[in-house]
Amino acid sequence: MSGARGTAAAEVYDEEKGQWSALPDMSTLRYKCVGVTWQGSFHVVGGFAESTLTASDTLLTPGTTVLQSSALERSSAEVFHCSRGIWEILPGMWQLDVPPNQIVAVANRLFSSGDCLNCWKGHVEVYDGELNIWSIWDNSALPELSLLASLPSSAQRLYLTMAAVGTQLYFLAGYQVPSGDDNFKTVSRVHSFDTNAAPGLVPAWSSFQPKMEPDDIEDGSKELFSQCCSVQLSS
Repeated sequence: MSGARGTAAAEVYDEEKGQWSALPDMSTLRYKCVGVTWQGSFHVVGGFAESTLTASDTLLTPGTTVLQSSALERSSAEVFHCSRGIWEILPGMWQLDVPPNQIVAVANRLFSSGDCLNCWKGHVEVYDGELNIWSIWDNSALPELSLLASLPSSAQRLYLTMAAVGTQLYFLAGYQVPSGDDNFKTVSRVHSFDTNAAPGLVPAWSSFQPKMEPDDIEDGSKELFSQCCSVQLSS
């Protein structure tokens, strides 16, 4: 993002040409927003947003540009329709003033687990495009993900990021735990949630420790990271 006020600019990458090219500007300056491809269109959701008003919209001197922010814009999304090459604003797609942390698409649904102030809110939420609302996904409520990993109560979560693979939501987490003599170490865990699990019949949550090479064993502090993605490699 270009500065604290965000940007309305967007670009698209052409794999064949190996280059980026500019798209039309969005109607709103945004930062701390989230981008996700869903139903064949690219969605830019939430963020701290400011619309750009021209002199014709105001009583000010011609040529003056005014930046204006409202809860309506902060809770909106903009959708780029590739076939038409235009942006469309969707009011109320994100109902909170606080921007989302991550949104991923799974089996034609959008899932979220938190916002930029709290990356885990105790459950997974799913978006209903027809009703334009987010609701708690069945069987996803969990006060703290560390409960899955049998970690000591003194463990502190340092980072958490989410990625979708198939119907699974994977949460990559790092925890700081005591290691004796007033020292600590960082341990990694992967928590997974099966969006297809039948409530009450199949456990939806599971957790495991990622395999690591001996030279990569974690000790002390670990550099934080914010987001990840999944890539399918051909065999």
